[in-house]
Amino acid sequence: MSLKEWLDKGSILDSMGLGVFAVDREWTIVFFSREAERITGFSSREAVGAKCWEVFCTECCNHRCYLQKAIRQGRSETKRRVHFVSREGRRIPLEITASVLRDAQGRVLGGVECFSDKLVAAPVPPQASSAEIIGRSRPMQRLYATLGAVSRTDASVLLTGETGTGKGLFARAIHANSTRRAGPFVDVNCAALPENLLESELFGYRKGAFTGADRDKPGLFEAASGGTIFLDEIGDLPAALQAKLLQALEDGRFHPLGSVKPVQADVRVISATNRDLRARVAAGTFRSDLYYRLRVLEIELPPLRERPGDCDLLTDHFVHISAARYGIGTPAVSKATRRALAACRLPGNVRELKHAVEHAVILCQGRTIEPAHLPAYILGAPEAPPRPAAEPQARTIQERERAMLQEALADHGYSVLETCRALGVSRTTLWRKMKKHGL
Repeated sequence: MSLKEWLDKGSILDSMGLGVFAVDREWTIVFFSREAERITGFSSREAVGAKCWEVFCTECCNHRCYLQKAIRQGRSETKRRVHFVSREGRRIPLEITASVLRDAQGRVLGGVECFSDKLVAAPVPPQASSAEIIGRSRPMQRLYATLGAVSRTDASVLLTGETGTGKGLFARAIHANSTRRAGPFVDVNCAALPENLLESELFGYRKGAFTGADRDKPGLFEAASGGTIFLDEIGDLPAALQAKLLQALEDGRFHPLGSVKPVQADVRVISATNRDLRARVAAGTFRSDLYYRLRVLEIELPPLRERPGDCDLLTDHFVHISAARYGIGTPAVSKATRRALAACRLPGNVRELKHAVEHAVILCQGRTIEPAHLPAYILGAPEAPPRPAAEPQARTIQERERAMLQEALADHGYSVLETCRALGVSRTTLWRKMKKHGL
């Protein structure tokens, strides 16, 4: 049977009650059933002619594609569980079956995938998925492809990009799709820990190493053995610790404070920074040998302004999350609100968008989020003048502190260091306050 003959049976496939799409050997969609339209929100006219990953986007695209596996191995992949992200931003659990299509002579014509959203069993385990990374734009599609290749190795990875672009999410996704997924994932923010404590936290110490060290304490590197350690804001690592980190990366061992015997640790290192490390190397504030060791693989995450179309998906995703968090019904988002969010530069990128949407969900008392519910800076309007001192405050002290922190972070592009300088507090204090208020 030729691909054309198979497609001519579309009326039969439409009556099956299953979502069905077929692709040719170039991964172009050539058939899209009525049930597929209902589940995905894409019409057949939109889908046919597009690449399958542009329409049927799941966490498996490009790095663990079941359809690709079925075609490559020549046998069906049955009853696999995935999460599809609809065009409205909803994560839909699906059960899929992927098969190869051949002609009468056994030559591969393409592939077909059947899927249903009527599940009775548990969804895909979270450790096998990177579904929290939302996006359909071309830069994101390239990242999904890169993610699969990077996850299959044990090489050090350096994630770069502006603040709020999702470096932490990508680090977790790399770990979750790697052979180390059963091991620990240890997240360390190098800017949050005081400099005098950072070495002991990373590498541990032995009893008697300093006053108050009354017992041995393993460090975070040792705790991550067999898994992955994520060193966020690596550009803020003090010069004194850079040599010790380099040794741990080169030899796979390190000396805890007060110990003459090295500790072996099998750890994969993923680091991240929003700073220009090359400039720091040139200025002599960051070791060049450590820089090159950290960036065996380098992935630059695109800012939100370079991801056209993703703003709507992310907005809907954060509306659902915020509504669930505060136990309220999920409001719709007006077209005017979407235009306002898309037009705003958002220097804090995805993180700033998340906080702006959360602000709007809290203030929205009806069924639709309107521009007036967004923070004033999104609309380019000046902040409301402060109330007179004699006027009673409607909000509690905790609520006012949270609002102040959120505004300060937004004003400084969600940069922890810049916000600390503006508020005159230490990084440790700021992180503690952020954690307290869920920011």
